[in-house]
Amino acid sequence: MAPHELPMAAAPGGEHERADARRNRERILCAAARLIEAHGVDGVSMDEVAAEAGVGKGTLYRRFGDRGSLLRALIDEPERAFQEALIRGAPPLGPGADPVERLHAFGGGMIGLLESHARFIRQAESLGGVKRYTHPVYQGYRAHVAMLLGQILGPGPQTEYLTDCLLAPLGAEPFLYQRDVRGMTLDEMRAGWCRLADAIVGGS
Repeated sequence: MAPHELPMAAAPGGEHERADARRNRERILCAAARLIEAHGVDGVSMDEVAAEAGVGKGTLYRRFGDRGSLLRALIDEPERAFQEALIRGAPPLGPGADPVERLHAFGGGMIGLLESHARFIRQAESLGGVKRYTHPVYQGYRAHVAMLLGQILGPGPQTEYLTDCLLAPLGAEPFLYQRDVRGMTLDEMRAGWCRLADAIVGGS
């Protein structure tokens, strides 16, 4: 894989997905979002989602497999949009800016994504365990940060390690701890992450 190529989040369904399958998918996702909004992520079961969506349990499990996959599907679209912006969007998030500027923009963009979707992401991450680090979405973000650090610091084992260090605070659980328990504002979190990035790349 070339350094600038990111593994994109899988598109929902195939190109020739049947219209009824698409309708079922949207019905299930809307039902899951309503239930989570009303009862919280931890208070919603797959059986309740099937009943709310008006579909059979078999349909739900064939479409999504498990609760983690259902939660992942709720965040696929915003994640794909964010990855598209990294690859083809306007600078500094997209190509054309200094790598340090792009690194700052990535951290700020990820914090914005987490603000809207961290609770879904946390559940998907916890159900996947360490497998979340091999998920195409995480691998896409990792490839992007590694590419930028490689441009600044040069490739090598240290750059690989520092890539993981920069991504660690951008997990859903640390984000929610800082946001909900520590009471940090988004501006504080963005400024803190950019300062961490600057310390790693040798900036001020």
